[in-house]
Amino acid sequence: MFKRLTVVLLAALALTACDRVDPNSPLGKRKAIFKDMLKTSEDMGGMLRGRLPFDGLKFAEGAIRLDSLAHAPWEHFPQVRDEGDSSARAEVWQRQERFHDLARQLEGVTGELVESTRTQPLDPAQLKAPMAKVEAACKACHSEFRNH
Repeated sequence: MFKRLTVVLLAALALTACDRVDPNSPLGKRKAIFKDMLKTSEDMGGMLRGRLPFDGLKFAEGAIRLDSLAHAPWEHFPQVRDEGDSSARAEVWQRQERFHDLARQLEGVTGELVESTRTQPLDPAQLKAPMAKVEAACKACHSEFRNH
């Protein structure tokens, strides 16, 4: 009985491992970047919405990090759709010009957000509009190109 249970458990573990994304693949790299972008923006939004205590230094560091991340995932979208469980719709590859336009828009608004953090001390009320632009840019791309 113990041997059967062991074989079943090992088989189950092997099957769950097959569903993983290779972290060195383009899909794995862009997923990691997008997760980091989400975490960073959630923390920043949390500070502006009162869910987290506002810390001007952390917010400014988050803006710089978010701007850096906003420039990173696009190189990991190959010209042809790659294999794997991607959240990207086929339109990413069919409408690349529009996809890249939205990517540039995100890069622009994250740059604006960084600029808005240059004058210390930071006023959370002054940061809401630039952060809303970043969130809107993310949403615009997700609406057109991401499977939800």
